Amino acid sequence: MRNACALALACAALLLPAPAAAQGSDPRLVPDVSSRAIDIQYSFTGEELLLFGAILYPGQRLPDDRADIVVVLKGPVRPIVLREKRRVAGIWVNANSIRLRTSPGFYAIGSSRPIDKLVDERTAAIFELGLNNLSMSPSGFSEAKKLERFEGGLIDLYRRLGLFYENPAAVEISEGVLYRARIPVPARVPVGTYRAETYLISRGRVLAVASRDVQIRKAGFERFVALAAQRHGFLYGLAAVLLSLVLGWGASAIFRRR
Repeated sequence: MRNACALALACAALLLPAPAAAQGSDPRLVPDVSSRAIDIQYSFTGEELLLFGAILYPGQRLPDDRADIVVVLKGPVRPIVLREKRRVAGIWVNANSIRLRTSPGFYAIGSSRPIDKLVDERTAAIFELGLNNLSMSPSGFSEAKKLERFEGGLIDLYRRLGLFYENPAAVEISEGVLYRARIPVPARVPVGTYRAETYLISRGRVLAVASRDVQIRKAGFERFVALAAQRHGFLYGLAAVLLSLVLGWGASAIFRRR
């Protein structure tokens, strides 16, 4: 219902006369998301987030050239240390390592056409459009081949976990004005603040950018446990140890009776 109302409002906005000062300006985006907050509980198995909105052209006149849409959902950014294992004397040990200061815990991108058909490599790198264009800010000096190997391994791992997602046909554009895209959010997604970004692209140029924030948070008993661990670390650890002792004693008592 909310999606239908938002789309109706976007269509109504297209029918309103544009301000005189805006007649010669670039087009604008009116984006929204199906949910501004996603709660993670014990029964959470993932969700599908809908990114949708409208393109407002000056004077409500559609251009002759086709415009494309790219949507990105990413966050939270955090430092991470990657380690490479190597077999030494029959034993797997940690060998090389690298620290990335701005690695996103989740990154999903969808577009109306493949990114390489929309913009050149330089523009894609500036706006971080695509998994291969993520800027993770390695700490210290690293050889290009080493950095590429580690980042490639991280991207491959997160792809398999569902934390990195790329779909060059995820965005649907109706009548050249309304757009929508569905982004899957996996069950193991990290909590934090996410940013849903929308890019309007035409002739290799980014004409407009708009964003909305999305909160992914724990709720219910999971939230209580997480807050207790953060605010009362000592008591939380003590309770965990006592609970383990009680459960261990209870299990041993049951087996003795048998």
